[in-house]
Amino acid sequence: MCRHPGPVFLDRTDAPTGVQGGEALRGISPHHFEWWAVDLVNARPAKGHMKGADSGIDGYINFFDDKSGQAKQVIVQVKSGHIGVNHVRDLKGVLDREKAPIGALITLREPTKPMLTEAAATGFYESKDFPGRYPRLQILTIAELLAGKKLEYPAHRVETFAKAERKTKTQQEGLF
Repeated sequence: MCRHPGPVFLDRTDAPTGVQGGEALRGISPHHFEWWAVDLVNARPAKGHMKGADSGIDGYINFFDDKSGQAKQVIVQVKSGHIGVNHVRDLKGVLDREKAPIGALITLREPTKPMLTEAAATGFYESKDFPGRYPRLQILTIAELLAGKKLEYPAHRVETFAKAERKTKTQQEGLF
């Protein structure tokens, strides 16, 4: 019997649309909350939706900002419970270990002032071939993402996979 390990959402109408919905999802399934949060920044889930140790990486985004043809990555980490400056330091360690230029910490809770200070101390990523400076470590709340805030990284990117056309539940029922 084949079990689908990915999110339970058949289309975007099933996904939470507010912070309270996100908190409810976290209470039902922390893994589905993580996958939903990763999707909010259009990142690819680490380990292909499989549960288990994630080495500090919940998702990633590939982008190209030079002519080398070598993809660079934005590392995405999701935290749904109590957060502190130690989580920012941990993500900074993951960025260094993975040699990733940019990292994003997505959280349900508002970051503390020490967290913002630690993230700012990480500095900026600047591309030789692409204009702009991008905070190396960004903290985004679920509320900010739902309100339209975007993760900042060089805009010339290549999607990892083509996205399927979204179908409503009634349209999907005819497929099976």
